[in-house]
Amino acid sequence: MPAKKEKKKAKKSAKKRAATKKKPKEKAAPMKKAAKKKQEKTIRAKKTFSKIKTAEKPEIGLKGKYIYYFGGGNAEGHGNMKDILGGKGAGLAEMTNTGVPVPPGFTITTDVCKLFYENNMELPKSLEEEMKKYIARLENSAGMGFGNKNNPLLVSVRSGAKFSMPGMMDTVLNLGLNDETLQGLIKKTDNERFAYDSYRRFIQMFGNVVLGIDKPEFEEILEKRKKKQRISLDTELTVDDLKYIIKKFKNLILEKTGEEFPQDPMDQLVRARDAVFKSWNNPRAITYRHLNNIPSGLGTAVNIQTMVFGNMGDNSATGVGFTRNPSTGQKEFYGEYLTNAQGEDVVAGIRTPRHISNLAKEMPKVYKQLKEITSKLEKHYRDVQDFEFTIQDGKLYLLQTRTGKRTTAAAVKIAVDMVKENLIEKEEALTRVEPENLDQLLHPMIDPSATVNVIAKGLAASPGAASGAAVFTADDAVRFSEGGNDVILVRQETNPDDIHGMNAARGILTARGGMTSHAAVVARGMGKCCVAGAEDIKVYEVDKKMIVGGTVIKEGDSITLNGSKGEVMLGQVPTIAPQLSGEFATFMKWADEIRRLKVRTNADTPADAAQAVAFGAEGIGLCRTEHMFFAPERISIVQEMILATDEIARREALDKLLPFQKNDFKAIFIAMDGRPVTIRTIDPPLHEFLPDKNQTLKELETLKERKAWEDEIAEKEKVLHRIEELHEFNPMLGHRGCRLGITYPEITEMQARAIFTAACEVAKGRKAKAPVVEIMIPLVGIVDELKNQREIIDRAAEEVMKKHKVEIQYLVGTMIEVPRGALTADEVAEFAEFFSFGTNDLTQMTFAYSRDDSARFLNVYLKKGILKEDPFVTLDITGVGELIRIAVKKGRNTRNDIKLGICGEHGGDPDSIRFCNEVGLDYVSASPFRVPIARLAAAQAVLGETEYTQK
Repeated sequence: MPAKKEKKKAKKSAKKRAATKKKPKEKAAPMKKAAKKKQEKTIRAKKTFSKIKTAEKPEIGLKGKYIYYFGGGNAEGHGNMKDILGGKGAGLAEMTNTGVPVPPGFTITTDVCKLFYENNMELPKSLEEEMKKYIARLENSAGMGFGNKNNPLLVSVRSGAKFSMPGMMDTVLNLGLNDETLQGLIKKTDNERFAYDSYRRFIQMFGNVVLGIDKPEFEEILEKRKKKQRISLDTELTVDDLKYIIKKFKNLILEKTGEEFPQDPMDQLVRARDAVFKSWNNPRAITYRHLNNIPSGLGTAVNIQTMVFGNMGDNSATGVGFTRNPSTGQKEFYGEYLTNAQGEDVVAGIRTPRHISNLAKEMPKVYKQLKEITSKLEKHYRDVQDFEFTIQDGKLYLLQTRTGKRTTAAAVKIAVDMVKENLIEKEEALTRVEPENLDQLLHPMIDPSATVNVIAKGLAASPGAASGAAVFTADDAVRFSEGGNDVILVRQETNPDDIHGMNAARGILTARGGMTSHAAVVARGMGKCCVAGAEDIKVYEVDKKMIVGGTVIKEGDSITLNGSKGEVMLGQVPTIAPQLSGEFATFMKWADEIRRLKVRTNADTPADAAQAVAFGAEGIGLCRTEHMFFAPERISIVQEMILATDEIARREALDKLLPFQKNDFKAIFIAMDGRPVTIRTIDPPLHEFLPDKNQTLKELETLKERKAWEDEIAEKEKVLHRIEELHEFNPMLGHRGCRLGITYPEITEMQARAIFTAACEVAKGRKAKAPVVEIMIPLVGIVDELKNQREIIDRAAEEVMKKHKVEIQYLVGTMIEVPRGALTADEVAEFAEFFSFGTNDLTQMTFAYSRDDSARFLNVYLKKGILKEDPFVTLDITGVGELIRIAVKKGRNTRNDIKLGICGEHGGDPDSIRFCNEVGLDYVSASPFRVPIARLAAAQAVLGETEYTQK
C-alpha cells in the first residue's frame, strides 16, 4: 500500500536530501504533493485503528518479550501463539519445531503493532537495537552478513495476522540489496541476471509499499521496455534491460519523493517494518476485516526471514499449494508453481503457473519431499494446509503453512472425510464450517437443458454460476451494484485493491492467473463464482471492454460464468437450484444430533414452507397472514372492509375474504404435514392496504377533468377521505397489531374461523397429518389485550371444531415485541401458552430506532464504534437481550411449561442463536434459506466457542 510520510522519517532523511544536488524548483510541487498525500493517508490510518491513544513525548518502553526467533530446528514460539505471533509467525515456529526446512528468521509480535498505533505510528529506538541482535543471530545461522558487500544476507518482510487475510497487507522481498551488495550477490552466485532481477523487484516493492508510489508507475516503465524489446515475459529481460529498468525506477523514486533510493540496509528494514504495520489499516485490509468480521484491534505481526530464491534459474522455482482441493474438497495434492520466479509472480497472476503435478517430472526428488512434508503437516494440524514453498538450486524450503481457505462445499466434504479418516471427531468437524457460509451451497447452477454460447474457457477457480453486466473496474462494480444491477467483474488479473469490487460482484473473471491467484483465493473465501486464467480473453480495462475472438463485450453487456467448469458464456443463462451433496446431509445430521434448539421457519406460502422443510425446518415459527391480503383478487375485498362504515358492512367483506384465508392455511398445513404452525393475526395498520394518497389525488383530478360519473368521483373521494382518516404520524406505534383486533374484533374472529376451518378440513382429509396450530397475537403490552383476543379465538375454535366434529390441538400465545410486554411477562403468561420474541420490533422500541430511517446514521455509529454490530442484524445482548432474559424468567415462573421462541430476523443470525441457546429458548425461526445456517449455529452454540466463532 502507499506508505504515509512521518515527521520522524522526514527528519531522518534530511541529511540525505542535503547531500544530493539541489533539485530544480519545478520538482518542489510534486514533492509537496506526495508528502501531503502520505500525510493524509497516515491520518486516516490513525483514525481507523480501534485503540488509538495520544502519544506521550518521552519514549515509551516495550515490556516483556516482543521478538521471537525461529531457525535451526528450534523456535522460541509455537503453533498456539497466533494471538501474538499471528498465523504466519505461529506456523513458521511450529514448522521449525517439527523439523521442516524453513529459512531462519524472527517475528515481531502483534503487541508491537498495537503500540505502533497507540503512539502515533512511532516505535522506541530500543526496538531497533533489539532487532539488530536478532539480525546477528540470522547472520550466524546463514553465514552471511546483513549489508556485507561480499556475502550479503537478504531478508523478506511480511505481515501475519491472527486470522488469514490473503493479499490484504504488504510484503517486501530481497531487502538488504543496494548498489554495493548487488555486486557481492553477483560474485557469490555467478548469476548476474538473477542479481539484477532481484534488485529490480526490491526497488519496485520498496518504492510502492514503503515510499507510497503507485504500482502502475513502475509497471509502465517495465512494460515499455518489454514492448521496445518485443518480449512478453519478465524472464526474457536481459541484464542490460534490467540495468535500464533499475535506473528508471531510481529516477522515479527521486522524482516522487525528493530522495535517493535508500542504501542503508538497516534503514530499509526499519522503514519496511513500519510500512507493514501501516498496511494493517490500508483500505483493502479494513474492507476485508469488515467483510469477515475480524476485529480491528488485533493488529498484525511482522515476520523477517532469510531470503531464499526461486528466480536463480531453471533449477529454482516458487509455488503455493493445498493438501486437498480447496474448491471441491477432493483429497488430491493441489497447487501451482513457476520456475525461475519469486513468490509474488504466482499469486499476482503475472504469469499463468503450471499445475504442481508437472513438478514430479521436472524435479522428482523435490516433488516427493514436498508431498511428504505437506502430508505430515496436514496430519499434525488435522486440517487442510495452504503452503508456500521455494526451491533454490534444487533445495526445498517451506515459507508458510496455514489453515487453507476453501469453498463451503469443500469445507463440508473435508470435514466429513476427516472424520472418516479418524483425523477429527464429529464435534470438531462441525466447528470447521462457519454457519453463514452454508448459504454458498444454496447458490444456483447452470441449467443443464439451457442452450449456451461458450465464448471462452478458463480455470474453474470457484464453483457456482452467476450472470450479470460486465464491468472492468472495482469502482464500477460497486457503482453498478448500488444501482441495483448484478455485475461480473472482469479484470486482466485482480489485486488486493479490488476487494470492494469483488464483494459487490456476483462473479469474477480474469484473463490471467491460476487456481491459487488472488482472484481465485478471495473468490473462494467469499463464496463467489470465479473463472480465472481465461487466456483467450483480451481485457482492455481503460476502454471498458473485452474481446474474445471476434466478439466484443462492452461495459454493461450480459455474460454468465460457470465457476464449476471454468466457462464464460454470452448473455444471461438460466440456472437451477443446487444439488446438495451426500456429505452435506451427513454433516447436517451430525448438527441435528448435537443441537438443543429446534429450528423453524418464517413462511407465508406453501412454496416457502415446502422449501424450508427440504432444508430441515421443524415447523413454522411465523406465518404472516397480512401478506396474503395483497394478492390482486383479495386486495379489493380488504379495501372494501376498510372502507366499511359499520360492523355489518365489515363482516360482509370479511365473509368474502374468509375462503381465501382458509385455503391459504389449508395449503400451508398440508405442506407442513403435522409440524407446528404459528400463525400471527393481522399486524400492520390498515392504511397500508389502501392506495397511495398522492396517486389517489391524481386519479381524482383525472376523473373530474374528464367529467366522470358523480358516483365514480364520490367513491374515489371516499377512498381519499379514509386514507386521510387513517393517517398516522408514527404508524409503528399506532393502530396496529392486537389494537386492531380489539377495535375491530370481527377481523380476529374471521381469521380464527379461517384457521380452525382449514385445520379441521385437513384433519378430516388424508393429504397430511393433523395440523398443530399455534395462534400468535402481536404487539401485546398489557395482559388484558391478550385476554381480550384470546376469548375471541377460543370461542371461534370451539364453534368450528363442534361444527366439524374434529378436535384440533392448538395453543394461543403472543409475540413479545413491546418492552412493557417483556417486563410484565409474568402477567402475560397467565393467558399465553407460548412467547415468540419479535426481535425486529423489540429492537426498534428498545433503541427507539426506526428500521426504515436508522440507516441514515447506523453506518456512522458502526464506523465510529458507538455500535459494534447493527442491532437489526445481530441481537443487542446488553439491552434487548436483557429484556428477553427478564421475560423468560418471569414467563416460566408463572407457567413452567411455556414454549419460548424467536421469530425476528435474528433467528437466522449465528451470534444471536448462541444467545438464544444460552438463555434457554426452545426454538428459533428463520427464513427458509437460513434454516441450514440456524441448524449448524445451534449445534455450535452447544459446542461452545471455536476458532470460527470467536471472531
